[in-house]
Amino acid sequence: MSQRNNISVTVNELFDNYSDRLKLECLTNTVNLTNIITSIRVQKPGLRIIENKIELENGKIQILGKTEITYINKLDHANSTRILQELTTQNVPCFIISKGIKPKKEFIEFFKKSNIPLLKTKTTTGKLISEINEILAEKLAPMETFHGVLMDIHRLGVLILGKSGVGKSESSLDLIPKGAKFIADDIVEVRRISNTKLIGSGPANIKYLMEIRGIGIVNIKDLFGTTSVMDNREIEMVIELEQWDQNNEYERLGLETKSYKILDLQLPYVIIPVSPGRNIATIIEVAVRNQILKNSGVNSAHEILNISKL
Repeated sequence: MSQRNNISVTVNELFDNYSDRLKLECLTNTVNLTNIITSIRVQKPGLRIIENKIELENGKIQILGKTEITYINKLDHANSTRILQELTTQNVPCFIISKGIKPKKEFIEFFKKSNIPLLKTKTTTGKLISEINEILAEKLAPMETFHGVLMDIHRLGVLILGKSGVGKSESSLDLIPKGAKFIADDIVEVRRISNTKLIGSGPANIKYLMEIRGIGIVNIKDLFGTTSVMDNREIEMVIELEQWDQNNEYERLGLETKSYKILDLQLPYVIIPVSPGRNIATIIEVAVRNQILKNSGVNSAHEILNISKL
């Protein structure tokens, strides 16, 4: 089962989680930090501030650099007030002053009265824009949540799905001593960060944790070491475990190519039936190795078919 989520980020979340990375300081205390950021790109007003009517894009963080602050500081009170009114009466979640530039006290007070957060950073404008764009591209990317396990198996990102109790966690656990890396169990958050790439990770509150029936919750990092885990991974294949049903016709030759759609991207897909006596971890590993061969242009089933036609 999966669930597609609506994603949004507040100024407060950006400040709380990334203030160290971005070297942010809030100049307006906690004024309206609940404002919502809806755009994955930030904007720098630039020459717009000299226009009679300043138009900024909705939901975008605005960066004020040396050009904007120096220009506003040089204006008389009437003109600087006009520009500040233009800036603060639009749907802007917050403004960030870059390069450690110091605005006038009146400038800060205007933002306080307008209930618009004003932040400051020592980071240069170019680096700041690049860093925030990278953060927002990840946080605001379309996301779908899956009940499953995410593993790195032979350097291939594999999402393992299946109903509760089918053996997803146990099979994944068997693969870790063989060199597989664990990313997430139970809840896998999948984000589409580009036209071709899906990145999966687990919620922070269950990071590195896996539930094993009969034992309980275990910490994979503590049990197997730091080399056994990853924080996130590109997803390149989906494997679904299901209880063996004798009425189903399961793939025997491997001629049929299946795909699984996540956030409108198609991924290679394999269904593995589970029954007593089958070593599911080994079968998962074989399925992954076979997919790696297919990715390199080798398809054993098609080769057999071609030979039989000779």
